Amino acid sequence: MFEIISVFLFGLMIFLYGLHTMREGFERLAGDHLQEVLLRFTKTPFRGFLTGTITTALLQSSTAVTVLTIGFVHVGILSFSQSIGIILGTNIGTTITTQILALHIEDLALPLLLIGLSLRWLPWSNVKKVGPILSGFGCLFLGINLIQSLIQPLKEKGWIDALMQSSGNPILLGLLISILITALIHSSSATIAITMGFYASGLVSLPFALAVVYGSNIGTCVTGLMAAFRTNIHAKRVAIAHLILNVLGAMIFTPLIPLYIDWIPYLADQPAVQLAHVQTIFNILCSLAVLPFTNAFAKLITWLVPERNKVWKWEEYLQIQHHKKS
Repeated sequence: MFEIISVFLFGLMIFLYGLHTMREGFERLAGDHLQEVLLRFTKTPFRGFLTGTITTALLQSSTAVTVLTIGFVHVGILSFSQSIGIILGTNIGTTITTQILALHIEDLALPLLLIGLSLRWLPWSNVKKVGPILSGFGCLFLGINLIQSLIQPLKEKGWIDALMQSSGNPILLGLLISILITALIHSSSATIAITMGFYASGLVSLPFALAVVYGSNIGTCVTGLMAAFRTNIHAKRVAIAHLILNVLGAMIFTPLIPLYIDWIPYLADQPAVQLAHVQTIFNILCSLAVLPFTNAFAKLITWLVPERNKVWKWEEYLQIQHHKKS
């Protein structure tokens, strides 16, 4: 048991390190242009949507773009309404990582890692900046390879089967586990990537895997909520809006799993690719459904999360009405 847990944690650490290294590499390659893009191309909800999608696809992290957006809103560079389009775009951009991992190019892990490390020693600055990106990709595949090496031992132990049978509801179990794990490791990509391997090997069922996809979208909101903890009310609204969007999407699609589960195998021949496509379709549908109503949604969040002085006025009004009645 200790060996399995150790290998799992080590593989997870390598995977998360790969994501971090890639993000740093893209940030260095972009320089100050990343902030310029976020600030310049967000004047309309649609432009913000495209900007959020592209920047998240490049950084391979919706969390990073969300936290950056929260910071911009906090200092007043971006308005809360401008941030909605970006948040909708991040949910689509983050699916790029899953699609890449579903390509089954794990054999390139070590070559990418070695090439990336070699590029760091070259004298050309722009070429050096590509090094962390390639080595980060290598670490992603290396970490997933380590985690997937545990599939056979886990089958022999029967722990996953026992968990599935004892729960009685694989959909609810997948939803809760994915929320918890994603909140702990701050990466929906890692949670879904691990699940893709487990589902492809038959270790978990399709209903469980689908619920993990939806639950991971909720779990990834925790980092944004933490980042907004000591910010102003406008930045807090960004984190709350992100949470409400992802919770609503999961609430709509999760109960419908039994209705469309038979259609999932038609998406692709390989199980891992099926899950990657499910995540992409889910995030695109949820984002596009809200995009035409971003201004109305922003007003709704503003009403749900009012400024503190307005809350005090409402409380004072209730107290006055209570004294009148008494």
